[in-house]
Amino acid sequence: MAPPHSPSLLGAPAHCPSLLGAPAHCPMAPPHSPSLLGAPAHCPMAPPPGLAPPLCWRRGKHVAVAAQAGLDAPGLLPMVETFCARAMRVAEADLVQQLRSVRPAKEKRQWVHGILETIQRCSHVLEVSIPVKRDSGHWEVIEGWRAQHSQHLLPCKGGVRFCESIGIDDVKALAALMTYKCAVVGKSVRAGKERELEKITRQFTVEMAKKGFIGPGTDVAAPDINTGEREMSWIADTYSRTLGYKDINAHACVTGKPISQGGIHGRVPATGRGLLHGIENYINNTLYMNLIGLSPGFPGKTFVLQGFGNTGLHTMRYLHRCGACCVCVGEVDGAIYNSSGIHPKELQDYKTEHGTIVGFPKAEPYEGSVLEVPCDILIPAAVEKQLTKENAHRVQAKIIAEAANGPTTPAAHEIFLQRNILVIPDLYVNAGGVTVSFFEWLKNLNHVSYGRLTFKYERDSNYHLLMSVQQSLERTLGKGSGEIPIVPSPEFQARVAVSPGLSWVAGTA
Repeated sequence: MAPPHSPSLLGAPAHCPSLLGAPAHCPMAPPHSPSLLGAPAHCPMAPPPGLAPPLCWRRGKHVAVAAQAGLDAPGLLPMVETFCARAMRVAEADLVQQLRSVRPAKEKRQWVHGILETIQRCSHVLEVSIPVKRDSGHWEVIEGWRAQHSQHLLPCKGGVRFCESIGIDDVKALAALMTYKCAVVGKSVRAGKERELEKITRQFTVEMAKKGFIGPGTDVAAPDINTGEREMSWIADTYSRTLGYKDINAHACVTGKPISQGGIHGRVPATGRGLLHGIENYINNTLYMNLIGLSPGFPGKTFVLQGFGNTGLHTMRYLHRCGACCVCVGEVDGAIYNSSGIHPKELQDYKTEHGTIVGFPKAEPYEGSVLEVPCDILIPAAVEKQLTKENAHRVQAKIIAEAANGPTTPAAHEIFLQRNILVIPDLYVNAGGVTVSFFEWLKNLNHVSYGRLTFKYERDSNYHLLMSVQQSLERTLGKGSGEIPIVPSPEFQARVAVSPGLSWVAGTA
């Protein structure tokens, strides 16, 4: 949580290229290409004669030229526009071909260019100034933004971020990334991002509500850097008590809430779990692993983690369970290294007690850059623009899984392609959070717990399983002794055999 003097709130939503009916083989689709948006800047797919390229292409071209000249993009927004431009160049021919219209070819290309131009534009940006009286008695004005990248499909979706180093361009860039991320995982929501504490959060919620930038059917917020269940519950409570007081779906205005307030099991580790599945789809593929010189599977693989927040912790837990070994973890205040491996639960307990990973007794302090530690898998799970032209040549990993938003600059990405390093893009591999948020949103709209809908099915399934075991034992072992009853223990009955519907409600009231 940023300190009370944090000067601004960051917010941003978006919409996705599925709004355009992007084909399954579009570069914005899931993983059949090791580098999803990795088409080189010199891709020959140029706009037809007589047609000006979309704005994103024009901006992206300038950034691409800078990257080729050895310069990194000046900010997150130009980075996103560069990758967007590459994707559009690759996708354009397929999109034109997919059109079933009898229009002339030139008219089809014009239509596709118009759609691509629309996709890259940020639809709405809200900027607010919130005067806050500090505990010391002096007044301070806090700035906040929320951007809605696209409203083609509603609601918009995106995180709330408390951060001092964020500006309006960063908010717009994060919103655009959410659009593409939602498209990759096929969710019919679009995107958003935000910034400072309870008083500011509630005031910011009111300002967003007055302008239509929050609501269960328009714009759904979610946790991000320095925010979590507490901040989400503040937002939901504020909206439901103010402009949303007549809306029965008011608590669906935000996801990532506590379970007691309409949250969903699995939301907290969702991004980390998504990282596991995203990496798994590549690391278990023999073809991809042969291309980069690794054997398939997690066992025996080493990985390095930059950032030990919510995403980093749960990514570390899931990869550890699959047999991978974490050799180095870095945070803003220091890094630790152990060639034999670092246990996630032990490190989590130490950080919970001490507030830092520095001094962890089962690892040595590491003074160098964690991004350059020899390993099989590098996971940047901190902030944007960590892998740049300056350090890309020193990265020793074979796989880079982008857990953070925009951790790789275009210039660095070109270097990784030349070095045959597999880059799994953020807009695919860290989409686990927004996927589970989508189901929390649906749960809030349905006003029914998923557990209540499945209790009877789970109970019957477990009893059928027990009966199957009993019958198998009787056929093989009980020929002379009759029945061999399988009786559920009291703990099993309490956990599984719960009556559905009214009985469940009465028993838990």
